[in-house]
This record gives sequence, structure tokens and C-alpha cells, in this order.
Amino acid sequence: MLTLGRKPGEYVMIGDEIMVKVVKTSDGLRLAIDAPKDVPIVRGELYEQQQKNEQR
Repeated sequence: MLTLGRKPGEYVMIGDEIMVKVVKTSDGLRLAIDAPKDVPIVRGELYEQQQKNEQR
């Protein structure tokens, strides 16, 4: 696992097509993800639930 520190407005690229940007909101920091429509993006807790359901 790669761990990076990023400030609001900074981003990382995953390959040539996926950008993960740190954005500041009134609620704090959030991640903005720009990826092709065919790439599924799922929150961690939902991904874990899907994995549990598939094991059953």
C-alpha cells in the first residue's frame, strides 16, 4: 500500500486515466475521483459488504 500526504488542490494519478484529487469543503476534506465511466468506484464499506455477500 502506498501512503501519500496531499493538500487541498493536489492530486494523484492512477495510470493515465484516473485522477484522485483532495478538495476542501465546508465539512472538511473530500476526495474527488475522475475516472472512465466503465471503472467501478465503490466506497470501502460497500465493497466489504459486497465481498461478504459473495462469500455466502
